[in-house]
Amino acid sequence: MDWLAGEWVLISPARQDRTLLPAGEQCPLCPSGPGRATEIPAPGYDVAVFENRFPALPRGKGRCEVICYADEHEASFATLSEQRARTVLAAWIDRTAVLSELPDVWHVYCFENRGEQIGVSLHHPHGQVYALPFVSPRVVRLCDSIDSYAQRDGGDLFADQIAAAAGADDLIVARNEHWLACVPAAARWPYQVRIYALPRVPDLPSLSDAQRDAFGLLYLAVLRALDAVFGSPLPYIAAWQQCPPGHVSRDARARFALHLDVMSPQRAAGRLKYLAGTESGAGVWSNDVLPEFAARTIREAI
Repeated sequence: MDWLAGEWVLISPARQDRTLLPAGEQCPLCPSGPGRATEIPAPGYDVAVFENRFPALPRGKGRCEVICYADEHEASFATLSEQRARTVLAAWIDRTAVLSELPDVWHVYCFENRGEQIGVSLHHPHGQVYALPFVSPRVVRLCDSIDSYAQRDGGDLFADQIAAAAGADDLIVARNEHWLACVPAAARWPYQVRIYALPRVPDLPSLSDAQRDAFGLLYLAVLRALDAVFGSPLPYIAAWQQCPPGHVSRDARARFALHLDVMSPQRAAGRLKYLAGTESGAGVWSNDVLPEFAARTIREAI
């Protein structure tokens, strides 16, 4: 625990020895074949989930899992079918529900890192699920903001934020009856898309069947558009922000809105945003790309 910042830090020296960008024929996430056993003991699969062999969390203090989106090594989430995207969503929902029941788990965080620029160690299309023994600092701050906003004037922070996003045509990227995708007005990353469930729910297991069915079409359109912006696979982090059923105030959970942030450090062709002095040292973000420009560029790509 960093007591000055009030945040947990995961120190995992064993991860220094994890597999790093192996050749395709040595990929541990591809299906097993004759004479070669991988992490998945099957000749093919749709979606696979297993415990990470190199966890960031110590054994007995939460859990780290890997979700493989496809058995094709050259695939990506953007190349999945709507049906396969629905299966991945089902896996996120299942792991959130199951892991939340563990006695040492406070918060389940589902995410994907894509691209060497982000620091991935395996190219095979996959994401991760961390079952944390604490609530992530991001969600703690969100819940604190919800409570403070309500205490000031009785307002509903996420309701107001979603209403503002829905009314900002120049920031909307895509929408359907059950999801809204927009560039945040205060986007930290050059290309960042926030996707809200409509109506809002606090976590993945709370999604309705209609929301689950409608997710894939919109999310795939956003990811494919992001790849089209620069004509090449875009490096990104996709992070679900969901509210745990305990360890936060009841009012904060009732007012929380599940959302998915897709964030890319790429600011132009061949140029990346790095977290330098102001971001890393002071926690003050700057963005070289106008959010309205990013939203228009992604809309046009869709």
